[in-house]
Amino acid sequence: MSSPRPGRTGAVAPAVAVLLIAVLLGALAGTWPPFVAVESGSMAPGVERGDLVVVTATDRAPWGDLSTASDPNAPTRLGGDGDVVVYAVPGAGERPVFHRLAFPVAAGEDWTERADPALLSGDCAELSTCPAPYDGYVTRGDANELYDQSAGIAPVVPDARIAGKALFAVPNLGWIRVGIDAAAARYGGVATGVVLVGSAGLVGGFGALLLGRLRRSTRR
Repeated sequence: MSSPRPGRTGAVAPAVAVLLIAVLLGALAGTWPPFVAVESGSMAPGVERGDLVVVTATDRAPWGDLSTASDPNAPTRLGGDGDVVVYAVPGAGERPVFHRLAFPVAAGEDWTERADPALLSGDCAELSTCPAPYDGYVTRGDANELYDQSAGIAPVVPDARIAGKALFAVPNLGWIRVGIDAAAARYGGVATGVVLVGSAGLVGGFGALLLGRLRRSTRR
């Protein structure tokens, strides 16, 4: 009798499972994608380059509203006080930044009066982001020497620019996402997706074949 072979369903099952897990995680987190690959060391040592960070929507229960490092009894997130968020920088191709909320500011406020002088490169008159043009937040990478708004990384960050906040980080798992993003940037998203799905199918088919052989050998 011929030995059973894994069918096409078994070959693509791993890819389908990964997709379903990602969709489920996105539904629970309330944001998409539900994770961020860290590409710099600006949030060290709490989050290192290559880590994969799971994020959730800013108003998603049970994690509550946004908290800053200056808030009384602020929760500890990824090695520091206050929430770490993903926000987009306007005029920079919507480049995402993954930094901590330092403190909130109001429109027209000279926020340097409440800032840590050691994290400023000048007074309000010397900074293009001061006074605050609108309500929002001053932010900073834990490993950076200046606030984002003092270093020229970003203007004051309004709520509308915040895509999500971090829940926890998985060390080194983000290198996979970094590699996928690099491949997509070079070869295109569709081509990269086809290769990934095909690779998952091949790995699944090989795994099913190997498992079948192991099962047959144990029955002898």
